[in-house]
Amino acid sequence: MKEIESLNTPESERYVYVRELAAMGALVRRIGAAERVALDTEADSLHNYFEKVCLVQLSLGGEHYLVDPLSGLDLTGFLEALAEKPLILHGGDYDLRMMRASMAFRPRREVFDTMIAAQLLGIEQIGLAALIERFFDITIGKEGQKSDWSLRPLSEKQLCYAVNDTRFLKPLAERMRGELSERGRIDWHRESCRAMVESTGRDNARDPEEAWRIKGAGRLTRRQLAYLREIWRWRDTHARSANLPAFKVFGNQQILDLLQWAESHPGAPLHQGPKLPRNIVGSRLSTLEEAIARAAGMAQAQWPELRTFDRGDAPRTDCKEQIDALRGECARIAKELEIAPSTLAPRAALEAIAWSRPRSLEEIMESGGLLRWQAELVQGAVEKILMR
Repeated sequence: MKEIESLNTPESERYVYVRELAAMGALVRRIGAAERVALDTEADSLHNYFEKVCLVQLSLGGEHYLVDPLSGLDLTGFLEALAEKPLILHGGDYDLRMMRASMAFRPRREVFDTMIAAQLLGIEQIGLAALIERFFDITIGKEGQKSDWSLRPLSEKQLCYAVNDTRFLKPLAERMRGELSERGRIDWHRESCRAMVESTGRDNARDPEEAWRIKGAGRLTRRQLAYLREIWRWRDTHARSANLPAFKVFGNQQILDLLQWAESHPGAPLHQGPKLPRNIVGSRLSTLEEAIARAAGMAQAQWPELRTFDRGDAPRTDCKEQIDALRGECARIAKELEIAPSTLAPRAALEAIAWSRPRSLEEIMESGGLLRWQAELVQGAVEKILMR
């Protein structure tokens, strides 16, 4: 309780900004002596095409550290020491993926994710700020969420914001661990965290032949998909060359609006179509016109193929009723457990299970991509509905 009462004091906001060799050496020694480490990162994905980790925040033993990976420091010893400690993160999927991509970092010990814990406890508001307010009645600011963390120097406001991302994690994890244990869900959490960590160690490289299929592509015809592919490739080329996130060049909805207009107005000048962002001038504009012209002149044989799930194909008649029944039964189970149905079993998982008709717990896990605790909870419903 004493630690919780001291969370919102001026002393609790103090931090060490690690940009020099001596400070890094001291931090590595502190990590070595720590029982566990609260960890978070800040990246520049909202401001750069080639995203990277720009700041690493750590809290351990009541002390807070901000490590600047852009300072030129050798991080080898730091990352090695960190990998050997149990970690606490919130929504660690993104942080661990970014640290793997930017620093080749992989944790070797247990990871406790407070966002996953919140989902398993049936908490609706699972953001870190909401959880801190819920458990400790402390309100933290969100001013730094959209900062460009790649710029230097970082402001005092940015650094204080960054500290807040880890200074509450240890007491928060302790409270949530207690509630998970009381409700018999600590094993669910361990399995879920292990699966999350494992997933972040796999490459999710985009297939260049499929990356252009943005949300909404499933409603398009083959001819419209040809426009989508050409405009998307145009955007990606300019985003790369300017090192800007794609949405800052041309948004997905803007692509969809433009392609539908262009298809129905072949040869019309672009200024007659949907209003373009102010940054679409000069070579960006001329190359966009060329992309649209390529799509317009493309032979039907060159149009992209539809994907069955793009068209929203309905399940087979003999399967749809069972899918609906399975979803209803799982929703009932989730309600009894006071968790979201998607936490128990996502809709896509239930559809895959209904189609494959698994006959064992292992087959339920494999066909639906479910964890063991999830499969055990839905097994009765699967047997009741699919094996009758």
